[in-house]
Amino acid sequence: MKSIFDKVSIVLVSTTHPGNIGAAARAMKTMSLKNLRLVNPLNFPSAEASVRAAGADDVLAECKQFSNLEEAIKDCDLVIGTSARIRGIPWPMIHPRECAKKISKKAYSSIAIVFGRESSGLSNEELQLCNMVLKIPTNSEYNSLNLAAAVQIICYEMYLVVSDINTIEYEKNNLVFISQEKMEQFYKNLEDCFIRIGFYDTNKPKKLMHRIRRLFNRAQLYESEWKILHGFISKIQEKTKNNHN
Repeated sequence: MKSIFDKVSIVLVSTTHPGNIGAAARAMKTMSLKNLRLVNPLNFPSAEASVRAAGADDVLAECKQFSNLEEAIKDCDLVIGTSARIRGIPWPMIHPRECAKKISKKAYSSIAIVFGRESSGLSNEELQLCNMVLKIPTNSEYNSLNLAAAVQIICYEMYLVVSDINTIEYEKNNLVFISQEKMEQFYKNLEDCFIRIGFYDTNKPKKLMHRIRRLFNRAQLYESEWKILHGFISKIQEKTKNNHN
């Protein structure tokens, strides 16, 4: 199964400055994306693109070039165009965070996020090839966002969503909260350790164990964490066995 990073392609249309291509590749690689598609770049390959890529040369080397946008996106089942302008004809509009959540759905197998020319963006004809339009919220008095910076913002939002998904999957598959029965045993063993080392006087408790319970109940121990503490307490009990007797 493709990961989100594998199924998303960044498409740059008629980029005029090769440095922007390199900077976009760099932005992609920092966020684990690698699929770059270029439609009629004015100057590419270019030494300046390689310099601005700053180590993301593999993204440039593996990028695909196309003569028109239709060819570049024909294998995609979701195409999202980007635009900074309000169009005469209203388009379904989403923001970067919404976009990231949308592309995380397993229903899509190949996704294109399309960025237009530095000076004029995508034409209305090119936007007609897109399922929806993505707009990055900016200062209304100055919305001039560099191409590579725009790519970085979108890739960053995707990266956050994927990181959240991976965290949820990891916790679901690997982290299990311990039972209340084990917690009660933990508290008994911990209290025993406190008594053994002279830290806790049962005749003058001063609500110590109540506070300890509140601390660990709030933390909600995972099985792996409980095992560490259980082993630590067992070692203390072993070391203090003779003194206690």
